[in-house]
Amino acid sequence: MNSYKVALVGNPNVGKSTIFNSLTGMKQHTGNWTGKTVGNCEGKYKFNGNYFTIVDIPGTYSLMSNSEEEEIARDFICFEKLDVTVIVIDATSLERNLNLVYQVMEISSNIIVCVNLLDEAKKKGISINFDKLSKLLGVPVVGVIGKKKKTLNSLKDIILKVCTSKIIPNPKPVKYLPIIEDSILLLSSEINLQSPINRWIALKLLSGDEKIIKTISYKCKINLNTNSINTKSDEISCLFSRNDIQSSNFEKILLSSILKQCENITHQVCQYKDINYTKKTIKIDRILTSKKFGIPIMLLFLCILFWITIVGANYPSQLLSDFFEYLKDKILILFEYLKSPEWLTDLLVNGVYQTVTWVISVMLPPMAIFFPLFTILEDLGFLPRIAFNLDRCFKCACTSGKQALTMCLGVTKWYHFYFVN
Repeated sequence: MNSYKVALVGNPNVGKSTIFNSLTGMKQHTGNWTGKTVGNCEGKYKFNGNYFTIVDIPGTYSLMSNSEEEEIARDFICFEKLDVTVIVIDATSLERNLNLVYQVMEISSNIIVCVNLLDEAKKKGISINFDKLSKLLGVPVVGVIGKKKKTLNSLKDIILKVCTSKIIPNPKPVKYLPIIEDSILLLSSEINLQSPINRWIALKLLSGDEKIIKTISYKCKINLNTNSINTKSDEISCLFSRNDIQSSNFEKILLSSILKQCENITHQVCQYKDINYTKKTIKIDRILTSKKFGIPIMLLFLCILFWITIVGANYPSQLLSDFFEYLKDKILILFEYLKSPEWLTDLLVNGVYQTVTWVISVMLPPMAIFFPLFTILEDLGFLPRIAFNLDRCFKCACTSGKQALTMCLGVTKWYHFYFVN
């Protein structure tokens, strides 16, 4: 019997955790990444006499930024000895999800693309040619419905075949501008590691990302500060500056090439019953993320959400408070009947009981209203657009727009705690 290690990576809300739970069942272990506050989840399953350890990597949209989740995902894929990396993507948003696929291709060659939410895609009249998508990407592609365990047998079979080298993926990474491709080849010749990580390291040297360069040097035990590398880097920097390529816009240029390729592939493999399906989405994006209307619409929605949460929470909060006060009177009668010492009654009833019930009556109702409302916004696709609108602002505080949910929840709790109760 052989054992293999598999990583499960994907954007948030593509059903990655559902697939993980369906594969592993109750054989899971949760904890935190070493030295990090971000949680991890590891599980096991058996298939055709082989054992598989599967790690659910934190959801991420990209491997290019420096958020904690994205650093963990990038470093785990790059430096862990993985047999397979399974990239879970959303069948209803193929173009947006392929961005992550191409970024992972720069790091690893043993890739499987798992297209999830086929049932949702069918409802929206979207069909995907998996064979064509597999040929264009150069890696195995399998379609599943994460909540239906039977559909995951094909994924298990592909994972086994890649692990045992019966299928050998041959990823076709994005071709960047000729000047960037030439620079990658120039630097790659100085890095004595196996492809495709050679190419990825060269890209990081070109981007001037000192943090990841230090991590690569430490993890791979190579010196990326040699005279030959520095000389060639200086020559390339001069060449880039003459072509208006700076370290500040280098990754944007790379991302532009990736997004163009994602769009091209999506047009080739996707068919829509409603031809105007994507046009409607693009129009909505242009309005909700525009400089003119994006922020005002976002603020309007957030104000409505806060108003519903705060006003709506008042009534259940008052009911809970009255109920706990009624119970308190009964408990005091009980303590009096039992002839409890006054100090013990004060400690347990006026201290512990009253504090706990007060926190419950204040905090529980807003959370019970807030999270379902935000779930609706997320299902409608508005939450990612809020994150996009706030990303630049949040970067000033060294974080990302994805913290919008945390901020909104904090504001709601703070207001309800100090002003309502």
